[in-house]
Amino acid sequence: MFGRTSTSMKGHSFLHVIKLVSPFVMVVLLQAAIAGFSLEVMSSVRAYVAGEALWSRSQKNAVYFLNLYLHSGDPGQFAQYQASLAVPIGDEFARWALERDPVDIESARIGFLQGGNHPEDVSGLIWLYRYFNRVSFLQEAIQEWRATDPILLELSVFGELIRSELANGPIQDDRVQFLSSRLSELNTQFTVHAKRFSTVLGEGSRAIKVMLTCINVASAATLILLLIWHTRRLVLQRQAFETALHAEKERLAWQASHDWLTGLSNRRAFEARLQSELENPAAGALGLILLDLDQFKGVNDSCGHLAGDRLLREVSRLLQQGRHADDLVARLGGDEFGLILPRCSAFDAADIAERLRRSLEQFSFAWDDRCFVATASIGVACIADRNTTLEDAMRCADAACYRAKEKGRNRVQVESGRPSVVAVTPQPREALAARA
Repeated sequence: MFGRTSTSMKGHSFLHVIKLVSPFVMVVLLQAAIAGFSLEVMSSVRAYVAGEALWSRSQKNAVYFLNLYLHSGDPGQFAQYQASLAVPIGDEFARWALERDPVDIESARIGFLQGGNHPEDVSGLIWLYRYFNRVSFLQEAIQEWRATDPILLELSVFGELIRSELANGPIQDDRVQFLSSRLSELNTQFTVHAKRFSTVLGEGSRAIKVMLTCINVASAATLILLLIWHTRRLVLQRQAFETALHAEKERLAWQASHDWLTGLSNRRAFEARLQSELENPAAGALGLILLDLDQFKGVNDSCGHLAGDRLLREVSRLLQQGRHADDLVARLGGDEFGLILPRCSAFDAADIAERLRRSLEQFSFAWDDRCFVATASIGVACIADRNTTLEDAMRCADAACYRAKEKGRNRVQVESGRPSVVAVTPQPREALAARA
């Protein structure tokens, strides 16, 4: 049983730790995801910028080597023309593969590799084209890219035409001049589109850099605010826990020193206070009163415990009326009550006890159309000697209460604090005012 309980507690503690740190873990993961996304976008844009430079240079080289081949007929220059032309053709093939439905990822990868792009950049080129081709700057760049397709096609046709004409012998000078002029026109047209392509990519790259920087700053600020909020929530929870713990300690302390039914101090608190008073040499005379209800058992037997509990509560309220601030009223158990009266002479203590007796005698308790008179046997111990022990003080008061019961109940009996018991008939006087 203890093993299962320990395992359950460990599991609960682990779950609590996970719940506590999970927001911070989510913060770190979110920030990492945003940073990773930013790096991926910037890396892909950089790959497009690098690819555009290679694409543009390769088309210009194709025009250059084809023009040399036109004038020299050197097969090596034609091979260089073909190698240069393969780069933009590969990029064009990749773009077509990405615009198909469904997208042909593998063909696009082959095309970008043919276009001379670094193998590690190919995935980024495909990802950016697929998911961001409608972004304004990239869309505009792609339009400039598409505009070069007819130029690329004509350049490819021109190459085959020149090779076929050279295969039949030297080309006449006017024909060479015409073909060279057309190649120059194609190069000019291509340069316009390539420049626009490069400009748009550059502007887009800078705009994306600014945008991603703003996103990272905003996300960092948001996450900092989230951390502050979560930390504040934890602090408030801790404060609430400490407040609840303090309240619970006070409640337990109150329960430990008070009677749950009447709200009066219990025997433990009563004896602790009495011990404290007895140990105080400068406190003066001390009055100690014990009170037993005479008819409580009859009420309990005839009307039930609910009636008995209500009687005890009403008696406790009556005992607290007019008491001095330093006095302590306690329920010691059952129908027994006790009062500690600091700085109180024997006569004043007897007077107070008599007042309580008369108040109880005049008190009428009603339950289910039945009325009861709540009388009490009251014992008073007057303690002037501070060497008296708690047990001796309680024994004196208890002996006086017992003697009051023997003499017929509903009376006050005063014990002097010595072995003999002395009966005192209290005279009417303002005892509480005198003590105040």
